[in-house]
Amino acid sequence: MAKDETRSEKISAEENALETKATDEVIEGVVEAEDTATDDLMPLLEDARAKADEHWDQLLRVKADMENTRRRAKQDVENAHKFALEKFALELLPIKDSLEMGLTAADGVTESGDAMAQMKEGTALTLKMLTAALEKFGIEAVDPTGDTFDPDKHQAMSMQESAEHKPNTVMAVMQKGYQLNERLLRPAMVVVSKAVSETSDSESGNHINEQA
Repeated sequence: MAKDETRSEKISAEENALETKATDEVIEGVVEAEDTATDDLMPLLEDARAKADEHWDQLLRVKADMENTRRRAKQDVENAHKFALEKFALELLPIKDSLEMGLTAADGVTESGDAMAQMKEGTALTLKMLTAALEKFGIEAVDPTGDTFDPDKHQAMSMQESAEHKPNTVMAVMQKGYQLNERLLRPAMVVVSKAVSETSDSESGNHINEQA
């Protein structure tokens, strides 16, 4: 009787061991299956993520291009409005130059008389009206006397030695420059200073010594 019980317990223990082993194998199989499925899905997930990042970058680039295009179009429209009178302004400037030269010439006339005074007054009034009209449309004169010569803004007509000015300084303006809404319309014609040469210094010294 005792032997039968011992044998029964032994069989029961073996059955439990087999059942535990089977359970462990099932669990291990499930885990391996999950790992295999995860390994299969990872490349797909990475590919999808890469495509999503690429599409997002494309969207940002398209958005930036559209913004730049909109900004350029707005700037083009503003420039078209601001500088539409450029050719018209260039046609008016010689008239203003002529009026200014006429006034300068009238100042040098020694003759007196009501006719000359009236002509000068009328010319001055006309010039004043023209200047006001030009300024109304953003056209302003530029007088660079005393400024450093800038080839982008000035047109050098001649260079003269000067001990009173630093080299490359605008000594005199032969014709004013003009700008339209702060953009150069016509460069000023100027006389530019340069350093006094040693030859000029020595000749000047010799001249003084001879006089002495």
